[in-house]
Amino acid sequence: MEIIGFGLAIFIGLLLSLLGGGGSILTVPVLVYIFKLPPSIATAYSLLIVGSASLLGSVDYLRRGLASPRTALFFSFPSFMMVFISRKYLVPALPEVVMESNGWVVTKSTLMMLLFAVLMVLSAQSMIRGRRERVDTGEEIRKRLNYPLIFVEGLLVGTLTGFVGVGGGFLIIPVLANFVRLPMKLAVGTSLMIIAINSCIGFLGDLGQHTMDWKFLGEFTSLTLLGVVVGTGLSRRIPGQVLKPAFGWFTLLMGTGILLKELVF
Repeated sequence: MEIIGFGLAIFIGLLLSLLGGGGSILTVPVLVYIFKLPPSIATAYSLLIVGSASLLGSVDYLRRGLASPRTALFFSFPSFMMVFISRKYLVPALPEVVMESNGWVVTKSTLMMLLFAVLMVLSAQSMIRGRRERVDTGEEIRKRLNYPLIFVEGLLVGTLTGFVGVGGGFLIIPVLANFVRLPMKLAVGTSLMIIAINSCIGFLGDLGQHTMDWKFLGEFTSLTLLGVVVGTGLSRRIPGQVLKPAFGWFTLLMGTGILLKELVF
């Protein structure tokens, strides 16, 4: 099973560099269900793994002019503040048993995984049903950007992703593509920049909260970075119209799988 898990690490990097998100969608379940880590530890590890991979991937997109640093900064500033606060104070403050009724117990770990899955399903629907992508000039894109709205969206996404311990691409991509209305490939590059900032800041909030297995983290992260290198090459050949629904269906599949695992099995 560990061999399968490390093989999936490469796929995680591939997926992240192609879609600008989805890394955490696989990373957290792989760490929880294959490597048997508690969700609180898995989400902490996921922040470093996905953050490192996103940083590497964003460099290539930025070099090709497929990232908007200004949008990333407006989104990231409120977002990483909320990620840090959530990881440092909100998650540790939750009791181990959140709710108990008629023999049904909801633990902190179960709550985190369920919220993670519900957010995935909701964000997937917006991508599958999203508007047909227009080809706009850079000037048209800049004119319609609503930076105060982007700031508020950053606050909300940062709070949610900080709680579930993920980079947040599965929420950031729908926001950038459907609400900010960036072309898909520009949304991917911008998302990678945001994820890199949010994840690294969030991981700092986890330092001192858990005992880290740095050897395992180094091995898993290295394989994920290998996947990023492969994915950035493939991204040059795949059109954005294909990536958007593909991201949605993949997110829906993974979210449904986690819901079934937590509620049924």
